[in-house]
Amino acid sequence: MADDDRDTIRAEFREAVNMSASELQEWLQTDESQAVGQKSGGSGESTGHESGRRIVEILHKAKDDLTDDDLAHMRKVHGYVQRHLAQEPAKEDVETSRWRYSLMNWGHDPLKKK
Repeated sequence: MADDDRDTIRAEFREAVNMSASELQEWLQTDESQAVGQKSGGSGESTGHESGRRIVEILHKAKDDLTDDDLAHMRKVHGYVQRHLAQEPAKEDVETSRWRYSLMNWGHDPLKKK
């Protein structure tokens, strides 16, 4: 993969993920985090929750240690966050909404100011 592509993916990932590794790790331990998202494969863990664990791992890596699989997941995270942000519910419902909780599983808190 070209360095320019890698740089673009990293920049888009940083734009999408506005939670720190420790914030995300703490969030993933909550009941709210574990209650949202689509579950597949009978594992009991949602796709977003699994993604959140992977994001924590990626956030702990140095940029030179990122694999092609990491970069593919980073691209997936950016795409998910962008699509999901476009589906924002009524403002008064956002703080405790499944929409927000799902985004937070993917490392983005829509109420957090950058």
